[in-house]
Amino acid sequence: MREVRVAFVLILLSCGPKGLSGGPGELRINLGTEPPTLDWTLATDNVSVTVIEQLMRGLMVLDADLQPQPALAERWEVSKDGRIYTFHLRQDVRWSDGVPLHADQFVFSWCRLLAPATAAEYAYFLFPILGAQAFNAGEITDPNQLGIRALGAHVLRIELEAPLVYFPSLTTFMVTFPGRADLIERYGDAWTEPGHLQTLGPFVLDEWEHEYRLVLRANDHYYLDRPPLDRIVGYMVAEATTALILFEQGVLDIVRLPPLEIRRYLDHPMYRSKPQLRGYYYGFNTKESPFDDVRVRRAFAHAIDRSEFPQVLKGGEVPSSSWIPPGMPHHNAAIGTHFDPDKARALLAEAGIDPETLPPVRAVYNSEQRHKLVAENVQAQWRRNLGIEIELENREWKVFLRELNVSPPALYRLGWGADFPDPDNFMNLFTSHSANNHTGWANARFDQLVQDAARESDPVRRQVLYDGAQRILLEEEVPIIPFFVRAINLLVAERVKNFELNAMDIFFLDRVVAE
Repeated sequence: MREVRVAFVLILLSCGPKGLSGGPGELRINLGTEPPTLDWTLATDNVSVTVIEQLMRGLMVLDADLQPQPALAERWEVSKDGRIYTFHLRQDVRWSDGVPLHADQFVFSWCRLLAPATAAEYAYFLFPILGAQAFNAGEITDPNQLGIRALGAHVLRIELEAPLVYFPSLTTFMVTFPGRADLIERYGDAWTEPGHLQTLGPFVLDEWEHEYRLVLRANDHYYLDRPPLDRIVGYMVAEATTALILFEQGVLDIVRLPPLEIRRYLDHPMYRSKPQLRGYYYGFNTKESPFDDVRVRRAFAHAIDRSEFPQVLKGGEVPSSSWIPPGMPHHNAAIGTHFDPDKARALLAEAGIDPETLPPVRAVYNSEQRHKLVAENVQAQWRRNLGIEIELENREWKVFLRELNVSPPALYRLGWGADFPDPDNFMNLFTSHSANNHTGWANARFDQLVQDAARESDPVRRQVLYDGAQRILLEEEVPIIPFFVRAINLLVAERVKNFELNAMDIFFLDRVVAE
């Protein structure tokens, strides 16, 4: 269906772009693919997050400098011991159907995130709350035992297990947004469809033609000033080169540049680029041979020359052996496995692996030109440096996510972008209780270091804790191999004003003007 519709657009373009250009107040972007879900309790991917960020707001919101600012909470207080947060909600906030915001809607949403039956991958985000991890594990079943309380309509009280230095930033992320039990009970899984979904952000969902496009319109009930844009049209064009053609013909206003096209636009006034807080890595299924042997995982890691990736992608990527990315507090460039093919081959031999008799290893990535280029490069590197053959397989995004959750491949590509600007967001990903950890790897010492670092307010001691955790993850156990930190590479049409890039790749579209 997607290919048919894109072909239809291209046929129209052959007749000339007249009538296809967006009018004032309409912004046209490419989402790249169908959002797997607009349920902010269940979403995990950047496509869904991009849309949800336009539809919803939480207690706090990040500003252009990625600092948390009051949003649905107009103010908050913290107890002297740092364990109890009391948020005072704005009293003028209404959902897009006019229903007033109530503190109970936060309680419902956070309990839903933690409920075992929900099976939410991001449930661990709330584990710092009193009783949350035990509730998610089914060890306690009474939500009243959680440290989540509505003290009237406009006061939300949160009690933590221990002080958490980044808690205000955490409340900017989508899984902490409030929810409506009445809508989920009435519509079931269809509660996120147009006409059913009610939101609190600057835009509402107006249309959703699955696998083709969705349309957002300005929210007349938004608690702040109405956004300058009347409409946002998000197309789902999977092929980056096709999306670029649509941009060049005036059908799209913002487009991500395919790697092979970046050089052509480097000096163009519409080109925008910025390093991201987004790591790119290959993960091992540590339960599957040959990667159930840590020596093999280390060998594969030492056989990668990260300096090749920027040469292949040419998009401002920064090679990084550290999982905490450059630009994030407590990054340490010295940590991680470094390119050493002699050591890699010695580790293979020590593990009893003969590359000539080892069956080809299957590596899976989601369909995109950038991922294909990286996959072909690592395939060549492992053949050259280890003598091992890699069979590459690509998947459509939703199929890829489902495979990771059900039966992770022996080797797979993934990335992680900051949900909030604190290193815990990266390190917590590979704890034993993280549903986003698809490696099958667990280490109690790593878990404890990550937990201690999240509670530590002294930056020097916090650095020591994160360095220790990263050495376990990247040098001792090696369930993943970080490759590089990605950069944002966009083309933004001249008619688009006030669009600013940021290291978290958040689209602040409530500030944008389309002339």
